[in-house]
Amino acid sequence: MLHEECGVFGIWAEKKSDLATKVYHGLYSLQHRGQESCGIVVNNGGEFSSCKDLGLVSDVFTKESLSALGEGNMALGHVRYGTTGANIRANVQPIEVHRLNGNLAVAHNGNLTNSRKLRQQLELQGSIFHSTSDTETIACLLTKERLTCDDIESAISSTMEKIEGAYSLVIMSGEKMVAVRDPKGYRPLCYGKLDDGEYVIASETCALDVVGAEFVRDIAPGEILSFSSEGIKSNKTHCNREKKSLCVFEYIYFARPDSIIDGVSVHDSRVKAGRILAKEHPVEADVVIGVPDSGLDAALGYAEESKIPYGIGFVKNKYIGRTFINPGQTERTNKVKIKLNPISSTVKGKRVILIEDSIVRGTTSGHIVQLVRDSGATEVHVRISSPPFVAPCYYGTDVPDCKNLIACNNSLEEIARIIGADSLAYLSLEGAMSLGADEGLCNFCFKRMNENNN
Repeated sequence: MLHEECGVFGIWAEKKSDLATKVYHGLYSLQHRGQESCGIVVNNGGEFSSCKDLGLVSDVFTKESLSALGEGNMALGHVRYGTTGANIRANVQPIEVHRLNGNLAVAHNGNLTNSRKLRQQLELQGSIFHSTSDTETIACLLTKERLTCDDIESAISSTMEKIEGAYSLVIMSGEKMVAVRDPKGYRPLCYGKLDDGEYVIASETCALDVVGAEFVRDIAPGEILSFSSEGIKSNKTHCNREKKSLCVFEYIYFARPDSIIDGVSVHDSRVKAGRILAKEHPVEADVVIGVPDSGLDAALGYAEESKIPYGIGFVKNKYIGRTFINPGQTERTNKVKIKLNPISSTVKGKRVILIEDSIVRGTTSGHIVQLVRDSGATEVHVRISSPPFVAPCYYGTDVPDCKNLIACNNSLEEIARIIGADSLAYLSLEGAMSLGADEGLCNFCFKRMNENNN
C-alpha cells in the first residue's frame, strides 16, 4: 500500500469566533491524507494557542481541548503522514515559531528535495532544530528572511528561491494567513468562502464542502495568496516558471473521490481510468470488483466499458485507517484480513476481474487475490488503474527505492505469478496522463531512471 500525503486547512475571519471547531471538521474530511498525527493552532490577535499530538483527529481532539483553544480570527490545522522525519511528537504540525517580532505557524504538504543541504547551512549559521521534519527547515528560512524583508509575502518569496521540491503551504503570521503552492504545483491547494466572509484554504475541495464554504478557485502553481484585513492579495512572481506537474496519484489514489482538483473530478478521473483499462486490457469474466476505496470507481468504469456486471466484492472495516501498519510479514497478512473481507456470494464460482489502484511490493495484492480465491472464485484477473512503479518518488509520495518495487525486478508474467493472478495488466502511461487537466501531470515514478528527463 502507498502512504498518503499530508492535509492542510486554514481559515481567516474578519471577526473573532470559534474557528477551532471548523478546523476540526476540515481536518476530519482530510483524515485520508495522513493518520500519524494532527494539530490545530488558533491565532487570537497575534497570540497563538495550540493542540497537537500523535494519532487520529478523533483521538487527539476533544470538546474540552477545542474549547480550550479559545476564539480567534485565524486558525491553522494539519494532518500528517511523514515522508521526511520520524513519527514523533516533535514533528507534529503545524510547526510554530515564536519570534521577537511575532509568532509564525507553518503547515506543509509535500517534500523538499534539498532539505538536508539547507538544514546543514542553517545549523552552521547557528539555527537550532527541534524536529526532523523539513517543515521546520521552511519555518527557519522564513524566520530568517523575515528579518530583512518588508512583509511576510516577501519573506515567503525569498524562501521559495531557496527551497526545491513539492510543497503546498499554509502560513499563519500574527496578522495574515498565506497560501503557497510550489511552481510546479505537485500538490493540490484551493480556497473557498463562507457566507459570513470567512475564507478557507484546504488541500482538497471536500474539506471546503464539510464546513459549508463555496469553492472559489485553486491556488496557482507558484502563487502566494494572502488573506488579511487589507483584503486578498496575490503574488505571482514565481508563477509560469515551470511546467505544471501535479502528482498523478492525487487522481488515482490520494484524494477523496468527491474532491475536484485543478478543475477535474477525482471520481470521474478514476472511472475514466477503469474505462481505459477495459479498452486496453479486456478479458472474459463474469464480474468486476474493486479493492476499496480507490479501486471502486475504476472498477465501475471497467464494468461500464466492458459490459461485464459490477459487483461489491469486499466489505471494508471502517474503523481501520489507510495507514494501519504492522511491520512483520504475519502482521501484514492479518492486516489485510482485518481490513477487508470478501463477499463470497459475489465471487463464488465466477471469473473475477479485480481492480486495484497500484502494486508496490506485491505483498498486499497477493493476500487480496488469495482472499478472493478462498471465497470460491474460479479465476482472478488483476487490472491496475495506474502504470507500474519503476522509480522511487522524491516529492512526498512514499514510493520505496527500486529494490523494493516489484515491477523493477520482475516481468509482468512473474508479477502475476507472485501475486497469484491468472492474468495481470496495468493502465498505460498514456492512459494515466489523460486523467488530469491538460496542463500536465508528474509521472516520474512510472519511468525508469534513465528515462527521467522531466
